[in-house]
Amino acid sequence: MRLVIQRVTEAQVKVNGEIKGSIETGMVVLVGICHSDTEEDINYLVRKVKNMRIFEDNEGKMNLSLAQVGGSILSISQFTLYADTKKGNRPSFVDAARPDQAIPLYEKFNYALSSEGINVQTGRFGEDMKVSLLNDGPVTIVMDSKNK
Repeated sequence: MRLVIQRVTEAQVKVNGEIKGSIETGMVVLVGICHSDTEEDINYLVRKVKNMRIFEDNEGKMNLSLAQVGGSILSISQFTLYADTKKGNRPSFVDAARPDQAIPLYEKFNYALSSEGINVQTGRFGEDMKVSLLNDGPVTIVMDSKNK
């Protein structure tokens, strides 16, 4: 699994012009799922996201986790995180999991985060989504469960 995490002060996702999910302080997490991903990848990344200290303490140092600031997650499925751009000008997505595999893993990822007491909002898998956010910092982190 590949994640792009952005620390935000606010974010929302619209599907067909309607707000599907929105958060204030927290993280926008773009989630890419590869055909070789398993629940082990989910468990690893949930643990990392939950405990990642990217929020500022009173001294302005990134020292606080999502739970410590009472933050939420806006989780957005994003197969394009597995774009292969080595050949030509059109990206290939052969490494991205097909929906029949990706949807259950994406849902398990979100459920696992929710089970940790995190408010998780989502878009809608496979839909054209409009995501807007105010990146705080800016802080953007890329994580891949295969590159531990």
